[in-house]
Amino acid sequence: MSGVLWIISKFGIMKHFRFYSAIIVSLLVILLGYNIYCLVGLYHSISRQTAGLITQSLKDADLDEILNRVERYPEPDSIPDYQGKQLSQSRSIRGDTLYITVTDDCDSVLEVRRTPLSPGTNYSDIMVDEIGYGAHQTIDMVYPLRISDLDSLFRLSLSRKGIHPEVASVIRVSGTGEVTAGDAAIRYDNRLDSVSICYNIMSDDRYVAYFSSPLGYIVRQMSGIIISAVGLIVVITIALCYLFHTVSKLRTIEEMKDDFVNNMTHELKTPIAIAYSANDALLNFDASNDSEKKEAYLKIANRQLKRLGELVENILAMSMERRKTMTLHRETFALLPFIEEIAAAQRTRREKIVNIDVRATQEDIFINADRTHFGNVINNLIDNAIKYSGSKEDSLQPEGSVDIRIVVAPGSISVADNGIGIPAGSLPFIFNRFYRVPCGNRQDVRGYGIGLYYAREILARMGMEISVESKLGEGSEFTIKWQ
Repeated sequence: MSGVLWIISKFGIMKHFRFYSAIIVSLLVILLGYNIYCLVGLYHSISRQTAGLITQSLKDADLDEILNRVERYPEPDSIPDYQGKQLSQSRSIRGDTLYITVTDDCDSVLEVRRTPLSPGTNYSDIMVDEIGYGAHQTIDMVYPLRISDLDSLFRLSLSRKGIHPEVASVIRVSGTGEVTAGDAAIRYDNRLDSVSICYNIMSDDRYVAYFSSPLGYIVRQMSGIIISAVGLIVVITIALCYLFHTVSKLRTIEEMKDDFVNNMTHELKTPIAIAYSANDALLNFDASNDSEKKEAYLKIANRQLKRLGELVENILAMSMERRKTMTLHRETFALLPFIEEIAAAQRTRREKIVNIDVRATQEDIFINADRTHFGNVINNLIDNAIKYSGSKEDSLQPEGSVDIRIVVAPGSISVADNGIGIPAGSLPFIFNRFYRVPCGNRQDVRGYGIGLYYAREILARMGMEISVESKLGEGSEFTIKWQ
């Protein structure tokens, strides 16, 4: 699977994902249809073989029943004349036709019957049939048929071949179509299949066996192929679903990566351009005689270089976070002074009026964490609150004013703002790598979507978790909890 994904990534197949997916699914549907066609053909083939086995079972039962008559029943008082004394018949095979010549006791030909042989007819089977014909001509006139014995022997023969129909019964039918032994009503049960054998060519008398569908036997014969085919289909389906899911996920990551590169490029270009402009002004204008301009230009360049440093630091932190060898330098320190120090530094920002209210539910709250990374997380939350906050149309606050409330408690700290809020549909994704809340055509807030991902991952490394509650237009509240 990894090799397939490498090929997909290497040759850019994701750009034509729908096209290739349609081709693959179409081929699978064609193969599945052909597989079903072959299974149907196999079913009909086994059905024909099963019908042959059932016919053979009826022949075996017929011979066994004749032998049982002689062995199980006493000798009769007298032996009447039987059909074979007046008539005789001889057989010959020419091509695919069996010729039966019937003669009388004077060797006069009374009739010649032609019986087409089915393809694949075995001559040994014809010899067995001859034995059966002769036995019937001799035995039937001496010992009468007991149809119940034939029924039992027929079912026994089927059982030996592994065929167990729910219903199996035999009747005897004369050449005129009249039932002479057995249950005549069974002929009218449309749910049953039937096979027949002629046991007396002279009179065309025959046995007809009726039986319920041997579907269970046929399915058992096909079970190995059916199970392997179904298993293969299931495995291929699961593999394709997994592949499509993975490729879709890769497409999403690729799109997020492109967004990240675009946003990061803009983020890096902006401070570079501003710092370049400030330095250019210092070099090309006579700012050395104007200390205020010189100081202003240097402060501008300094702020933009600091911003560049923060961007690089965050990117490096993300790179380090991916390394399993990254170690945290945890220590226990007082939380409230640490938060107040961060808040004091954030209040000096000039782009907006920042009001940060730090509260504690009790004194002397301590935390065991990596001071640097934990500070980065808090700075990140406050920085987001400032970027995505401002005065509302119905507010009495001055334009660009930001209110942030930080509440420190044992085992938790929350950072709430009065900003624009987060849509409910975006809340499950804001901690994902490179994810940014869609803001339509607004370009006033830039970012690259790794700050909150970094916060969640680094807090998890320290045994903490972060959650968010937000309502669009009313602000957001991020809560960090630990044991």
